[in-house]
Amino acid sequence: DGAFTDSFISTIGVDFRFRTVDVEDKAVKLQIWDTAGQERFRTITSAYYRGADGIMLVYDVSDKSSFEGISLWLQEVRKYTSEDINLCLIGNKSDLSSNREVSKEAGAILAKEVGASFIETSAKNAKNVEESFLRMASELVKRQRMRRLRETDQRRKVNKAINAVSYKSFMTLGKEGSCCP
Repeated sequence: DGAFTDSFISTIGVDFRFRTVDVEDKAVKLQIWDTAGQERFRTITSAYYRGADGIMLVYDVSDKSSFEGISLWLQEVRKYTSEDINLCLIGNKSDLSSNREVSKEAGAILAKEVGASFIETSAKNAKNVEESFLRMASELVKRQRMRRLRETDQRRKVNKAINAVSYKSFMTLGKEGSCCP
């Protein structure tokens, strides 16, 4: 929402928001499903992974157990999404440097191991929050562009193969005695 408040109500189940960002002169509308990472809602939240194009896994840099829980959530993501889903690992609360339990390096290493991009944010001072959404949107746009190029290339190959078969059939039909008595 672009605002931080010290008093908050925990997400129960799932919170849903829209966010529109500009990427390469295109308005990209993101649907954000905040599942809050609560274990007791795991069965509900797994339904939201299906059909997702990107997942942002967020942990609290001042809470090592939230970082350790990422591997369990990643298993859920892998179970319910495609292999090529865009992943972004986010270390939140980077403003709490005196309470830090997870180093930036540990986050970067885990992200690399699981094939995710990585960024640290602070919702409190808005550090890298907008950047995290822009990165995800940029990755999604890039992936969509690559998918379209592959599909176009596949269509060209199929058309070329059809044309080659048609030409061979035409040549066979043109030979004397090959078609009709």
